[in-house]
Amino acid sequence: SLHKYGDFFPGTGHIQDVGAKEGVGYSVNAPLQAGITDETYLNELFIPVFDKIMEVFQPGAIVLQCGADSLTGDRLGCFNLTTHGHADAVKHVKSFGVPTLVLGGGGYTIRNVARCWAYETSVLLEEPISNDIPFNDYYEYYAPDFELHLKPDPSMENANDNLESIRTELLQHLQDLQGAPSVQMQQVPPAFRTADDDDAGGEGEKGSRKRLKKPHSAELYDNVD
Repeated sequence: SLHKYGDFFPGTGHIQDVGAKEGVGYSVNAPLQAGITDETYLNELFIPVFDKIMEVFQPGAIVLQCGADSLTGDRLGCFNLTTHGHADAVKHVKSFGVPTLVLGGGGYTIRNVARCWAYETSVLLEEPISNDIPFNDYYEYYAPDFELHLKPDPSMENANDNLESIRTELLQHLQDLQGAPSVQMQQVPPAFRTADDDDAGGEGEKGSRKRLKKPHSAELYDNVD
């Protein structure tokens, strides 16, 4: 998770928050400050950290949440990402060719949320779309430029002067994990069994055998004391 950290809801996501109990080490949090830009977000943090995550975890699938509150001009967020920079992160994830479920997330300037997810849908589908927003029932919300892409706020200062130390700590944390997390493969038992498979053999008619559901140790039944 790459997110705003500090006096900002919900107040979690410190770089030392790495999971609990059996999950210790499997959470990666990158706490950021206001004003981060496309270049610093992507090249100094997202790409190197995500590449290491893919190397260590070797996931069979990815769930990617694309919160739009990191966009410039968000009413609650305080980053300075453009739609191009935001989508470049999605494009980088897609480049690994791993099955990916892409979700929405935060975003409190609604017209920019629509811009972001429309563009990222086009990126995922590899279907280019025009920067000129076509006329629609909500056309006036996109004034004054009526364009798809956002421009960074030149007056916003980038307060992230410690990205190198954050990147170094996260990469070391990932390096310390031994092997890719995995679940041991086991044979899946059948959902049903035939009670008299062993003693009925070929005797009687096919319909005389009673099929019973195989009980699971975590389930409760009326006949269990």
